[in-house]
Amino acid sequence: MQKKETAKEIAKEVAELPEVNFSDYGDVRFLHLGTEWVQGSMLRDAPYDIELEYVQRMMAGLLFMDAAGISKKHAMQLGLGSAALTKFCYKKLRMKTTAIEINPQVISACRLWFKLPRDDLRLHVINADAAVEIKKAVHQGTVDLLHVDLYDHEAAAPVLDSAEFYEDCRDLLAEDGVMTVNLFGRDSSYVQSLTKIAEAFGPEAVWAFTPTREGNTVVLAQREPTRPERAELLQQAGVIESRWDLPAKKWMRLFKPVV
Repeated sequence: MQKKETAKEIAKEVAELPEVNFSDYGDVRFLHLGTEWVQGSMLRDAPYDIELEYVQRMMAGLLFMDAAGISKKHAMQLGLGSAALTKFCYKKLRMKTTAIEINPQVISACRLWFKLPRDDLRLHVINADAAVEIKKAVHQGTVDLLHVDLYDHEAAAPVLDSAEFYEDCRDLLAEDGVMTVNLFGRDSSYVQSLTKIAEAFGPEAVWAFTPTREGNTVVLAQREPTRPERAELLQQAGVIESRWDLPAKKWMRLFKPVV
């Protein structure tokens, strides 16, 4: 039987979470967790667009999906950040969207300062530890587009980064589901994370971008590996650019299988 936490224990855990604040620079608003590190951003005049390059790349799972059926799919984010991915999937792609965020202050900040809509029939923001929440049977096999971006306030390495965690992520995915992960940190940390993802998904299921200038490397893993022809991916990239204004043709110069 799982031990229930007391109100005092829960209050202590919340108090230990980092303070959430924001800063504005020109037309961009940035989210911070008590440090100068940027945890997310928003274009103040276009709050449902994706501003940061690496976050745009987190949408690369669209390359493997039929654009005509996107609105019938389910997207999930582990780690809310500034809610850029959550808002894009919900508002622009019209997907059923679930986000899991451990810090209730981040959820409140996204709704106060970053235009995150309230929950409704298609949007569900869950205040929970992602490592625990994703094990629940209700989520298993339901997710078509999974985004994993789990960093603490120091942004040094992923908070959840074991082969077992990535196996749990794979269990979330529908048959044609795709996961993208933001890996940020030292080269050795990246290689270790990539090895764990390949262990959980199989090396033939894993693709990766070259790093951004800031050092973010987005890795993609498919529930069931496929190797579409480059021409097919380029065609899909053109559809993504025309429909959702993401730089998907540029992705094709920076994105390839790891084996």
